[in-house]
Amino acid sequence: MARMHARRKGISRSHKPLKSTVPINMTTEEVERLVVDLRGKGLSSSQIGIVLRDTYGVPDIKLLTKMSMTDVLRNHGVAPGLPEDLYNLITKALNLKDHLEENKKDLHNKRALQLTEAKIRRLVRYYKSNDVLPQDWNYRLDTAEMLISR
Repeated sequence: MARMHARRKGISRSHKPLKSTVPINMTTEEVERLVVDLRGKGLSSSQIGIVLRDTYGVPDIKLLTKMSMTDVLRNHGVAPGLPEDLYNLITKALNLKDHLEENKKDLHNKRALQLTEAKIRRLVRYYKSNDVLPQDWNYRLDTAEMLISR
């Protein structure tokens, strides 16, 4: 699989844990309660997964609960408004915009902002087609600050 905006291939990516059984003694309800508590502390889904893996020894929440992290959060009513990958890309675009306001001649970061916005538009189109985002949702860089509370 090639990179999106480069002419090179990449093989580095994360892999699922090899085990198909969960080696811990926690019940599904305990893990769900722990996920909701960690979300209440302001952690994102990926940060919750890291805490569960490193602190509690849960290699994959889906093996234990038979649901994804966002499904667990959605069932308990604490799901984020935007998907995490879209949120991170919008945050990156805002940081690049702030940098470009101070450094107007930085052409490399101007190109990086264009590529990031292309990724955002592509992801928004995907989420609209899968009914994750409403059809009238749109992204504009000048109004993106309201979407993200930094």
